[in-house]
Amino acid sequence: MIAILLVEDNLRLQDALRRGLEATGEVGVMTCTDSGERALDICLSGEPPEAILMDVALAGEMNGIEAAAAIRREFPRLPVVFYSIQDDDAYYRAFRESGILSHYAYVRKSNYLLPEMIVPLLQDAVSGRSFIDPEIETRVHEVRYQDEHDPMALLEPNEQTVARMLAQGLTNEDIAARLGFRDKRTISRTNGQIYAAWGLVETATDEKIARTRAAVIVHAGRLIHWNDEGQPQVIDGRGEWVPWDGQS
Repeated sequence: MIAILLVEDNLRLQDALRRGLEATGEVGVMTCTDSGERALDICLSGEPPEAILMDVALAGEMNGIEAAAAIRREFPRLPVVFYSIQDDDAYYRAFRESGILSHYAYVRKSNYLLPEMIVPLLQDAVSGRSFIDPEIETRVHEVRYQDEHDPMALLEPNEQTVARMLAQGLTNEDIAARLGFRDKRTISRTNGQIYAAWGLVETATDEKIARTRAAVIVHAGRLIHWNDEGQPQVIDGRGEWVPWDGQS
């Protein structure tokens, strides 16, 4: 019998899942919670579960994928089965960026939520195998393509506005004035978020270089990475970073 932690913020569904899974005789629910933060606390406070069954949309600040990544930092490759009815780019982006490679399944709630379908996923995850619903896999690749070819997709709306003004050569004072901010430090903070989202914090040696590179990204309309030698690189069709000639 697999001892699991069930993480679901809909209490009626939480109870139904618990009863349905335990009725199979293959799964025992150690405990239930509705948030990723609490799930992490539970794992750290005692003997961790053998696997986690977790909704992606949860109560609290963490989504299920962020919670799983935090838990697996403490308990490497602890098996987890995600399910979700949400079709939100942010969740697919979080999954891609989490680096989860094995001992998992990620399925659509509408396709796989019956206990007799969940149990094999849990068993496979515990055995080190992985499964991703084809619909979700397609969306993960779509989001990856979008992010790699549209850097603006990584920014919030106000950050996009500031990035475009930055690329026009406007100073922080000019941008603050145009957007109605009395404190130009607001723009400095926004610039910092832009640099972080585009990976410029790690590669630029000072703010002026980061600002210039951000402007280049806006004008190029694609995400560009600068290596340690300061050479620009872009993602090619195989998903690999290759030198950028400034044209394509």
